[in-house]
Amino acid sequence: MYQSITVIGRLGKDPEMRFTPSGQGVTSFSVATDRSYTDKEGNHAKETTWFKVNAWGKLAETCNTYLQKGKLILVEGRVSVSAYMKDDKPVGSLELTANTVKFLDSKSEEEK
Repeated sequence: MYQSITVIGRLGKDPEMRFTPSGQGVTSFSVATDRSYTDKEGNHAKETTWFKVNAWGKLAETCNTYLQKGKLILVEGRVSVSAYMKDDKPVGSLELTANTVKFLDSKSEEEK
């Protein structure tokens, strides 16, 4: 069996890279996706969903080098759910292990 998810969104903050004790690089970052819709009363509404993303190895190095807060990206990977207690209430988050990260923003004039 196989599962895959594709998310397109913007980085919430600059990526953070760290290394495992064995020297394997992992870069973590968050991606926000937005959905705009009209509610029952005819008002415009916006819903944001956050995803925590981990990239490993060479992909981690590339993400750490080129990604910045606010950049538009596509992430394809495997999803897992993390659950924990906060203030005596259950909290869950969606975490992605990235297989592919594509940079969707065009280069700015400074980067050309």
